[in-house]
Amino acid sequence: MKALRVEKKGIALREIERPQSAGEVLVRVLLSGICNTDLEIARGYAGFQGTIGHEFVGMVEESPNGSLLGKRVVGEINAGCGKCELCQGGDARHCRTRTVLGIVGRDGAHAEFLRLPLTNLLPVPERIADEHAVFTEPLAAACAIAERVTVRASNRLAVIGDGKLGLLCAQVLALTGASVLLIGRHAEKLRIAERRGIETLTAKACATRRREFDTVIEASGSPRGFEMALELLQPRGTLVLKSTFQGKTEIDSARIVVDEISVVGSRCGRFAPALDLLRKGAVDVDNLISEEYPLADGVLAMRRAAKRGSLKVLLRP
Repeated sequence: MKALRVEKKGIALREIERPQSAGEVLVRVLLSGICNTDLEIARGYAGFQGTIGHEFVGMVEESPNGSLLGKRVVGEINAGCGKCELCQGGDARHCRTRTVLGIVGRDGAHAEFLRLPLTNLLPVPERIADEHAVFTEPLAAACAIAERVTVRASNRLAVIGDGKLGLLCAQVLALTGASVLLIGRHAEKLRIAERRGIETLTAKACATRRREFDTVIEASGSPRGFEMALELLQPRGTLVLKSTFQGKTEIDSARIVVDEISVVGSRCGRFAPALDLLRKGAVDVDNLISEEYPLADGVLAMRRAAKRGSLKVLLRP
């Protein structure tokens, strides 16, 4: 099968052996999405080598039981040991020996086939198109903010970053009834949020809103986003970090201490709430799609996804 791989020499499309199910579920990929994490892995983040990609919708081809055979599925990306306390509790996201689809120890979704444990897979409701279902993973990541911090309708929230994740975070948080401001650099992207009734502001103008917000979500993928977030937060506010990127961020620890800022990491979310939002049409994902390419043009698609101003680039095997 064809697969888009990160190797020591860079990104390449390769012919590799189709994965063996080995007690897991074999999924034929229908559509996958390139995200910023894929781009960062190509730059060296996480030290991963192999097939990248973790956003997908696919069709079950082989399964240990027949419950999902022939059905469209999406898959939570963390595959745990199944034995530790976390896994036994139904949440493998921090299992110490977990593998992560296309990121840690497990070949990913930019391929014709992938495999995952049966417990990771969720059926896709019929009314959700493939082009929407492929957003389940990043939308779940946006929903995960509410697992890490309490969001009330009375809160004042800011989201830094008008890329794919920032736009999803702003939309999800706006559904709580809270006041949400999206800060970005691209007028055409900010308009996507504005059409959903979300207030927006250019990054250059954010100095006018200093020390105003209870919670700030940093989703820009830029070291500057951390600094900007501290400028926006009021004392005893909360900074939620969503970005993962190759590189280091300098931290003004004095500001964090003096203003008693809470810094919270937020990573993967559960898929069921995201699928429910997609089923209801509660978020706009259509306008987050920039381009679609055949998997055979995966190297070109990665270059296009890295281009300034690009949103979601999809791959179809």
